[in-house]
Amino acid sequence: MNDAVTLAARVRAREVSPRDLTEAAIARIEATNPELNFLVTECYEQALATTPADGPFTGVPMLVKDLNETAGVRTTFSSRAFANYVPEHDAAVVRRMKDAGFVILGKSNTPEFGTTAVTESELNGACRNPWDTSRTPGGSSGGAAAAVAAGVLPLAHGSDGGGSIRIPASCCGLYGIKPSRGRVSPAPFVSGSLELSQSGPISVTVRDAAAFLDVLAGYEPGDGQWAPPPARPFADEVGADPGRLRIAFTAEPPIPFEIDSRVVAAARALADSLGTLGHEVVEATPPWRDEVLLSTFAKLWQVGPALVPGDPTQFEPLNRALAEAAHETTSVEYARSVLALQSLARRVVAFWFERDVDVVVTPGLGMLPPPIGWVFEPEEPWEQFRRGGELTPFTPIVNLTGQPAAMVPFDVVDGLPVGVQLIGRPADEATLFRISAQLEAAHPWAQRLSDR
Repeated sequence: MNDAVTLAARVRAREVSPRDLTEAAIARIEATNPELNFLVTECYEQALATTPADGPFTGVPMLVKDLNETAGVRTTFSSRAFANYVPEHDAAVVRRMKDAGFVILGKSNTPEFGTTAVTESELNGACRNPWDTSRTPGGSSGGAAAAVAAGVLPLAHGSDGGGSIRIPASCCGLYGIKPSRGRVSPAPFVSGSLELSQSGPISVTVRDAAAFLDVLAGYEPGDGQWAPPPARPFADEVGADPGRLRIAFTAEPPIPFEIDSRVVAAARALADSLGTLGHEVVEATPPWRDEVLLSTFAKLWQVGPALVPGDPTQFEPLNRALAEAAHETTSVEYARSVLALQSLARRVVAFWFERDVDVVVTPGLGMLPPPIGWVFEPEEPWEQFRRGGELTPFTPIVNLTGQPAAMVPFDVVDGLPVGVQLIGRPADEATLFRISAQLEAAHPWAQRLSDR
């Protein structure tokens, strides 16, 4: 399959029609979705009747994560409380996708309200990893990642509030990037006091990811926070010389869980490769280790389910527990948690400037992709929450600091992909795209998807 940028160019050259691409994608979905369960609501008739906008991705098929309202298409948030909800309006990111020429085929699977680190729910069932169907594709954007890894689409939409673009990118051998805080608008909604979540790409190629972020990025009227516009389109950074960067490598996680030595080895190998490419690599850890980080982060995370305008008796046990805890937390306790996390974020971000570091390299996850059901194996909801943190000890800190972070598919261990995280300076996605493209050229990963 061509990448999305190439497919759009072929449509503009009239080598292929949007309907051809749509029909081919539908056929691939019907062949793979019964086993993988990445698509939970289809809108094929609407897609086939669409005359796509003339944009950078004209005619390219796309899946929208089932946490984003899509006009006229059932949007469930993977919750029984919204099993029959059909929005009347598009969220801003969906409108931007349509304006860019994408053809929406349906909604990709996600856990209920995107709360946990694996794509499993009572309403929509478990999504499965194309590399090993007994394993999770990871993250709340697991449906998007599974579709791309299965070769259904070259690119899909994800969102990341605690790692949920980067987690499935690592689990599925794909490239993903969490944009800077305020880079992509949550309109017409907001995403909390620290605006943890950002929409972004999960893709095979760095080029597609950069061009997709160009489409999604930008201010919407009323946004509380927004990132400064880039000096030039992100797509122009792909292939640009990153220069000689100063890069810090660390395997010490902010959330103090034990890290699988195999994922540490992959991260160290990527750091060594960057040294071979001419960058200065040092071993140094930002001041982020915090014994109570997960419990403090929970004070923010629990607010999401509590604010959902649905019947909480229909929520899954984890979200009911989170909502109940939010109602029991005083405003002073909540404010103290926010202030503590903001203070931690300030100390962490200062590391990039005090140590003159451009990028920090870390393992992507704490372990290889776990089996389906592993997070929900214990009945106690807070133990389920803890397991999510055990899988993702390196990712939520970047949502707190608001920095951009990319997941690079660097290795395969025991038949399972292993990603490595690159964390950039605030609002500096440009450097991440440059160095990611450099790594993609030096260590091509697309062929692994065909060979798996």
